[in-house]
Amino acid sequence: MSTCSDPTVTLNTIVSLTMESFKDIKAMTELWLWLDKDPATRSEIENLVKAGSSDQVQQELQQRLSTRLTFGTAGLRAQMGAGFSRINSLTIIQTSQGLADYLLEKYPNAAVAGVVVGHDERHNSAKFAYLTAVALTFKGIKVWWYETSVHTPLVPFAVTRLQAAGGVMITASHNPAHDNGYKVYASNGCQINTPADVEIAACITRNMVPNAWAMAEETPLKQAILTPLKGDYIATIREKMLSEGMPEDIPKFVYTPMHGVGLQFMQDALTASGLTASMIVVVEQALPDPDFPTVKFPNPEEKGALDLAIATADRNNICLVLANDPDADRFAVAEKVNGRWHQFSGDQVGILLAYHCFQKIDSLDPGEDYMLTTAVSSEMLYHIAEEEGFSVLETLTGFKWLGNETLALRNRGKRVHFAYEEALGYMFPEIVLDKDGIAAAMTFISAVSSWGSPYAMLQQLYSRYGYFETMNTYWKSADSTITAKLFDKIRHIANPHPPSLGGRNISRWRDMTIGYDSATADRKPRLPLSKDHMITCWLSESCSDLGLRFTIRASGTEPKIKIYLECQSHDQQSAKKGAAQVLKEIADTWFNDPSFTMEDKYSSLMNTFI
Repeated sequence: MSTCSDPTVTLNTIVSLTMESFKDIKAMTELWLWLDKDPATRSEIENLVKAGSSDQVQQELQQRLSTRLTFGTAGLRAQMGAGFSRINSLTIIQTSQGLADYLLEKYPNAAVAGVVVGHDERHNSAKFAYLTAVALTFKGIKVWWYETSVHTPLVPFAVTRLQAAGGVMITASHNPAHDNGYKVYASNGCQINTPADVEIAACITRNMVPNAWAMAEETPLKQAILTPLKGDYIATIREKMLSEGMPEDIPKFVYTPMHGVGLQFMQDALTASGLTASMIVVVEQALPDPDFPTVKFPNPEEKGALDLAIATADRNNICLVLANDPDADRFAVAEKVNGRWHQFSGDQVGILLAYHCFQKIDSLDPGEDYMLTTAVSSEMLYHIAEEEGFSVLETLTGFKWLGNETLALRNRGKRVHFAYEEALGYMFPEIVLDKDGIAAAMTFISAVSSWGSPYAMLQQLYSRYGYFETMNTYWKSADSTITAKLFDKIRHIANPHPPSLGGRNISRWRDMTIGYDSATADRKPRLPLSKDHMITCWLSESCSDLGLRFTIRASGTEPKIKIYLECQSHDQQSAKKGAAQVLKEIADTWFNDPSFTMEDKYSSLMNTFI
């Protein structure tokens, strides 16, 4: 039943207006304590109130209670704890009630089709998944239930297999231990996109009173699906990605699930292929641990995240390391080459997988066969496609775009073989329409048997298609206001854009936030506009390289400004030099404000080429 016809709609409206209008912290505290039925988070606010009226306490209450968590295309992702601005039992129930209303209003058969619910092993994930199921059941929607923790791709996999109305995955992926999230999939198996996020947010606003809490002590109506869906998933990987069979001469490799849920899925996939003896697991990171005790951040991209895996490989005289992030939707690779470890970038792994997928295409047709990539990923895929005769489609960042554009191409009768973005995300459309770290790992393992060395294969591709050196990093920003001021400053360097940077002419300028592209006839970009600040700049060639492209983008989920920079040249050293010099120029001229702290990933390299 829709909230719009529910007698509690007036009460919901009052609560919503109170949250939007009242800045009186006492009123917001009383509202929280009235709504929240979870003893753990109630006590957090009660203890703060008891602590007194110091500025520090009032500031903490203000931070937690004066703003409400915003639902977007990424769903929810925030720090756990008491307060309207955090992830907790109350905000999970409010969100789930709103999602239920949205689905019931949008899809006539939503109640019967049901919603798939899964969770990872983070703190509170199992509880939040249960409360999601409670709220959906309260609204009359069937729940397809994963009884234990799963990796994220298994939720969209089930949505399409079961023809469900949608899916919810409780995860914060590779965020710090204190975070959690609520990820929503549409009935097509893709992450939701605009305008669905806006419509769901409106329904959440009408569901501020957590009526579903009355059912929390009961067992919600759930149908267990883990065994059949997990088996179907593993079988699909074997059928679609490993149709020629897994080669027998697979080299040994070290694997880490980064304290997450990936190990069980890797073991099952390898067992189905008869290759369990090939894998050595990082013991210290093998079992799920929501505190991620051995890493600073549980993100394989972060410096030092693979140290334990590399140490394990060295002890066992193994030259290949494979890794997933905690919810196993991302995939990372490192290889020991001539005594030194090389950690592959997301673009490098993406190019290797793309080339492997290209080699498996039968009867290639340039107008029919596609691969997809994003606006911040390497341009090398375009060069391969141009020479080999397949098409590439560019999207904005995120698999909500890659997945939905894949469906759009399919609806036009096109074949999509692979999609990737540089942040270690790889999509195999015949498995799921989202990134999948297990499918990526199994495909990579299969390809290694023909490559020999992944690094050597990458060098062959560079020799054939040109060298592309990427330097992707970020600046931590003090807050969103300072971030907005930076982008405003850059936009006003010159009109319509700066003519040059670091002695190079700017050959093209694209601002996806305000909707400007200097390369199109009408000066309008062909991609949809971005809600977050995003500027891409193409720089002319120099005497030693063939030019650069870089994008600066404000992260939608973290207090960061990311840069994705790539230089093309005829040799690796020239490409690296060009990339380092331009990165330093950007850091010195655009980010010369103490409010921004740059990751030290490329500090020494930038100074090498001064």
